Amino acid sequence: MGFTEFLAEQWVLVSIWAVLIAAFLWTETRKGGKALSHHEVTRMLNAGEAIVLDVRDAKEFGTGHIVDSINIPYAKLNDRASELEKHKARTVVVVDKIGQHAGSAGKILKDKGFDVARLQGGISEWAGQNLPLVK
Repeated sequence: MGFTEFLAEQWVLVSIWAVLIAAFLWTETRKGGKALSHHEVTRMLNAGEAIVLDVRDAKEFGTGHIVDSINIPYAKLNDRASELEKHKARTVVVVDKIGQHAGSAGKILKDKGFDVARLQGGISEWAGQNLPLVK
């Protein structure tokens, strides 16, 4: 039996599987906060509604980061999250390289009572749009 024959004969099973995968991905990405575009993040920063938390390691952070962002490496976030307490009134926008840690970092912060969002595409997307980076 070929792959297309399997799909044709088991379309209900394949459809259920696809819906479950989509639901899993949707809930996992929502746990770490809403994904925001660089336009939305820029607007929020300019309005004073958000702060940027960069969870890359110090070396990567030093190669270029969003102005006024706070650097707490992902591996140390659980221990150092209290440093963000003074910013609890604003949305914490989590930034990483390409989005690999932003969701789980966001979940850690949400569990600690923070309003959290994620920069869609990470710092790579920000730089790709030729937005300013501090070095």
